[in-house]
Amino acid sequence: MRGAGFALAGAKGDSMRFRAMICDLDGTLVDSLADLGQSMNAVLAQEGLPVHPLPAYRYFVGDGMEKLAERALPPEWRQPDKVADMARRMRRLYEAGWANNSAPYEGVPAMLAKAAARGLALGVLSNKVDELTRVVVAHFFPEVPFAVVAGAKEGVPKKPHPQAALAMAGRMGVEPDACIFLGDTAVDMHTAGAAGMHPVGVEWGFREAGELIDAGARLLLSHPRELEELLAQ
Repeated sequence: MRGAGFALAGAKGDSMRFRAMICDLDGTLVDSLADLGQSMNAVLAQEGLPVHPLPAYRYFVGDGMEKLAERALPPEWRQPDKVADMARRMRRLYEAGWANNSAPYEGVPAMLAKAAARGLALGVLSNKVDELTRVVVAHFFPEVPFAVVAGAKEGVPKKPHPQAALAMAGRMGVEPDACIFLGDTAVDMHTAGAAGMHPVGVEWGFREAGELIDAGARLLLSHPRELEELLAQ
């Protein structure tokens, strides 16, 4: 665990008095890169388009499936109607195979259990479509008492807009400054900053530490067990 700018402070200035933690899903709680990448590559291959090595998808994901499709397509295929069609087709394949290779990161279930045992309200906020977000969380974390789980919904701005994060904090009955926002991309750190929450970046996910620091991460965790150390301070 290392600082990324300055020390965290909890609600109303009381060091480490956090009451809630909102987590990103893909790249933070679950390593889903292979299933996401393989689904998109299959759609590209159907059109005879170049496919990408799976590590390239680390930089395509994070902003929803439409953006994923846009980034994976060649520039000449990035018209809105083509992007929307490819995203729909990719989503169908992914919905049929999201659990083929995906799994929680090592140490994440224990991290969540310890956070819950300390009394933190827990939430998941993803740019993955809402119904699938709920299915994935229920499948991989059936024993974690999440207070709120939400994905992308029609009419609700995706992260990094703070609306969904603030609504989640409200449903959990906590002020934003008493909430950790845990994530692996700049999108998550920007969401936390815009919502007035505490941005904590994870180094085991899809992006590098430099991106997280540049996006406002106040602390970086190199392993899930370090959250317990943070909460114990």
